[in-house]
Amino acid sequence: MDFSGTTRVPRVARLLALAHRIDGLTRAGELQDWAQAARLVGVTRARMTQIANLLLLAPKIQECILNLPHVTHGEAPVTERSFREVAAQVDWQSQKVPCLTPHH
Repeated sequence: MDFSGTTRVPRVARLLALAHRIDGLTRAGELQDWAQAARLVGVTRARMTQIANLLLLAPKIQECILNLPHVTHGEAPVTERSFREVAAQVDWQSQKVPCLTPHH
């Protein structure tokens, strides 16, 4: 099967979408908590916390993540790990965005 020319959504964008989905299910009472979500998804609670922390990013940063260009080959230039320190900044105004555009 030839997959040349295929693209994929960057992993960090998929993780942010997952975090929003889990947050909504938790708020609606369909999931008990993030620990239950971790069990259902099959990741550790620590990893689920890393995913949930993407929700702490300023809305403009989240929008940029969700609008990242699709990955055509190799690894995505922006990863969830690159946002961990940014999300730790409580004040959205102080959150500095790592480069969101691919290096050419």
